[in-house]
Amino acid sequence: MATITQRSSKAGASRRSWNAHRLYTKLALVLTLVCAWSGLAAVSDAAASPSTHISATQELTGLLYEHRAYQSPRTSAPLLVSLPAHTPITGEQTTLPVIGQANGRGGTRWLRVMLPGRPNGSTGWIARGGTRQLSTSWHIVVNTSQRRVWVYLHGHVVRTFPVVVGAPSTPTPTGDFFVEESVIMPASEPGGPFALALSARSDVFREFDGGPGQIGIHGRDGLGGTLGTAASHGCFRLATPDIDWLAARIGPGVPVNIDG
Repeated sequence: MATITQRSSKAGASRRSWNAHRLYTKLALVLTLVCAWSGLAAVSDAAASPSTHISATQELTGLLYEHRAYQSPRTSAPLLVSLPAHTPITGEQTTLPVIGQANGRGGTRWLRVMLPGRPNGSTGWIARGGTRQLSTSWHIVVNTSQRRVWVYLHGHVVRTFPVVVGAPSTPTPTGDFFVEESVIMPASEPGGPFALALSARSDVFREFDGGPGQIGIHGRDGLGGTLGTAASHGCFRLATPDIDWLAARIGPGVPVNIDG
């Protein structure tokens, strides 16, 4: 009996050792697969992300009263546009990205700002007096080929969403733009529940549905459209949870780069 007991103990120990070895092997395999999958996911995400360098912050300026934008930093330069102190839809303070500064005659300080409206991508010079200096750490990049939105905070991607972009006959304009105002859409209006009205204008419609052909990032209420397709009149349509998330964080002046 002693011999049998001893042999059984050895057999049990051997089985335990073998089972432990199998368990460790399985764990090692799982960890290897997880690490490999994570690495592939990281590579995939990096490949899908835009290559545009995004700054950690963007300087903005808010207008305290109406300003005139000139072609160069002097009042004798050609006048480009008069900018109201408030946006046309919501009455928010007009807020513009600042992309340059200069000192003029008589000690006047000038700001080179991005301008809303046509022609797309316009810039002009305004006097710094009567403005409020601001900044934002948010930035939006949209790629119409990939039909996707990337949201940056402090220069890093924090969210990405699939999106409906302009149809081939009514393409979304590309270039450097910004959010003019954030709009809560009435329940009766299509495109809710929120819309980020951009400085971009359609290259096809001089006006649309009573408006100036303004491009927006908005929801799909009353419009539909399959995410990841090209089916809109030029605007971007997001799923309701995605536009809700954006509208809670993105305000006037936030830069928006649209790539083809």
